[in-house]
Amino acid sequence: MASLTRSTTTQDSRAGSASEPREPAIQRLLDAARDAFAEKGYHGTSTREIAARAGMSPAAMYVHFGSKQDVLLHLTTTGHAAALAVLEEAAAGPGSPTKRLRAAVYAFAHWHAEHHTTARIVQHEWHALGEEHRAEVTKLRHRTVAVVREIIAAGSRTGEFAVDNVDTTTLAVMSLCIDTMRWFPSRELRTPAAVGATFASLAERMVKSSE
Repeated sequence: MASLTRSTTTQDSRAGSASEPREPAIQRLLDAARDAFAEKGYHGTSTREIAARAGMSPAAMYVHFGSKQDVLLHLTTTGHAAALAVLEEAAAGPGSPTKRLRAAVYAFAHWHAEHHTTARIVQHEWHALGEEHRAEVTKLRHRTVAVVREIIAAGSRTGEFAVDNVDTTTLAVMSLCIDTMRWFPSRELRTPAAVGATFASLAERMVKSSE
């Protein structure tokens, strides 16, 4: 596995979503909250700190967001939706289950590398949401799992894949991609493209028979 040396200069771009451009003040607040939540966690970050990082007064933040919870909800839902969108697009391509799995893993791992700061919030801080909002995020997470599971199940049905358990294999493949946000970049894997290509090959080896 790649060594876990981390670059402090590498930043993921914006919020990692494909949504329309936001007002500059809103984007500054989201970027500030993203970085603060990633460094200190949701509970360790105050609204005053978010505003200060954005170069705004605490009162100015409430012009755009009703609460710190609203900021987290926006970051987690747009982050989950963005990751799901790139995964679904890649998985919907033509070809065999092997080709689709490689494309899906490449896209999913690439996203988690490119947006590793956002991904840490997406994966670690969503539990801080209220119950109703957690349920909303949970639906996105279930849809994400279903995309990968469908590909592995299809390959298993045709005999193209040799897996003992579709669900545990799905978990393993997804974990491979998601964990990228914890260590990216490393000495060996310095770019999102390198992560995607390497993990696509690893995922194929995971589902194919060694015989």
